[in-house]
Amino acid sequence: MPLRVSEPWLAAVRSTMPELPAVKRKRFVESYGLSEYDADVLTQSRDIGEYYDAVVGVYSVGPKIAANWVMGDFSALLKGADLDIGASPVSARNLGDLLWLVHDGELSGKLAKEVLEKMFESGDTASIIMEREGLRQISDSGALGKIVDDVIAANPKQVEQLRGGKTAVIGFLVGQVMKASRGQANPAAVNDLLKSKLS
Repeated sequence: MPLRVSEPWLAAVRSTMPELPAVKRKRFVESYGLSEYDADVLTQSRDIGEYYDAVVGVYSVGPKIAANWVMGDFSALLKGADLDIGASPVSARNLGDLLWLVHDGELSGKLAKEVLEKMFESGDTASIIMEREGLRQISDSGALGKIVDDVIAANPKQVEQLRGGKTAVIGFLVGQVMKASRGQANPAAVNDLLKSKLS
């Protein structure tokens, strides 16, 4: 007997099927602007693709940045703990929130990696960890001013070199401020402060 399949039945079946990897890869390239390689890595398993999609649902302004975090630091933590993505203590929502904190200048990229590790260990959100451990990035010129003044006073030789036209020395001074602030100073704000104080 011939099998007759109606269009409504086909449509109903299609609507219940998960997105196929090839379709997801194409969507990641076309909608998110990812490279073919990134899209391929993120669709190796259905769980990774769905996790990434959920991160982008929270952190919609940077799909490439989200891809880098999911494929990089986050995947390394999963691998190190020998966990599948489904057992991750860091939800897609919480990773997306962490990326917003970096985007808004409340966390530096370096501190964000440290916070992600603590999120992975504790299951806490980035905001809770930041407040508990005092890891918020310092961007306020008033708060940074004292640290910058101390670094200038402690490095007269480098200050002289900078004033003498050796502009590469500013990188050393920024590094000293970052060290003194335990990595919490906003490097761009430090750079601007140093230039204004030493000009």
